[in-house]
Amino acid sequence: MILAASLFAAFAVSAQDYHITLWDNSTAPTSNGLTGEEVTPKSGVVTNTQSAEIWIYKADPAKATGQAIVFCPGGGYSQLSVGNGHTTCKWLAENGITGVMLKYRLPNGHSEIPLNDVDKAVATVREMADELGVDPHKVGVSGTSAGGYLAGSAGIMSKTKPDFMVLIYPVVSSDPDKRHLGTFQQLVGKENVETEAVKFSLEKLVDDTTCPALIFHSDDDKVVPAINAALLYQKLKEHGIKASLHIYPSGGHGWGMSKKFRYHENFKAATLDWLKVINAEADKKAAAAKK
Repeated sequence: MILAASLFAAFAVSAQDYHITLWDNSTAPTSNGLTGEEVTPKSGVVTNTQSAEIWIYKADPAKATGQAIVFCPGGGYSQLSVGNGHTTCKWLAENGITGVMLKYRLPNGHSEIPLNDVDKAVATVREMADELGVDPHKVGVSGTSAGGYLAGSAGIMSKTKPDFMVLIYPVVSSDPDKRHLGTFQQLVGKENVETEAVKFSLEKLVDDTTCPALIFHSDDDKVVPAINAALLYQKLKEHGIKASLHIYPSGGHGWGMSKKFRYHENFKAATLDWLKVINAEADKKAAAAKK
């Protein structure tokens, strides 16, 4: 991995402690086949991504919990809402959780690409745990929409799983009556959706090794139906996985860290409360293992 001091080209990024290039199409295990320059169609959004990079915001030492979260921005796997990602990670750091904003490579029909990138990011944070003041057994993932799908993929499909996941209006199911079609078209290719997407339907892949999950959604989400969150929660509980589900009456899709979202404060409080509970349980488990 390469340490870099440069700021993110799309917009000014301040106060991050590290900017690390994990790999690109020439150094990663596989390439997404995209070429040319990255494109920033508007502030806070980037597309045509060909390198995986992380921006690390260290936790406020006075509040540090030892936890870290790798955040995967949404965008339907066709672009990345990195602006919301940086805002989220700064907020996490202010509240004692090291926030790691991941700019991942878009799949472009290469389904393994995003998961490879988030796995690399989680592994990097664990390797840097001492330097970051993070417990390597308290590294989670989070994401919105397609980024929520990616975070869920790490928590469900990865061989080296994160320790927990926070999924925000996540894409989950590839079933035709529930899916966000664009996400799966980008993941497996438009021509392969009807034959290949079923292999990536997260609710069908949950097993006993899946990590604990906190899930948020809005009942009136017309982009990614809330049934995605409900189905995932159901499958998590069938396998005895610790999980919590919040479906708000309104809010639609894409509210992220927007203060205009009616339940913004509730969302933040619920997130911090759940992370506190998970943290206490991890400490209790670690203490018992030492006896």
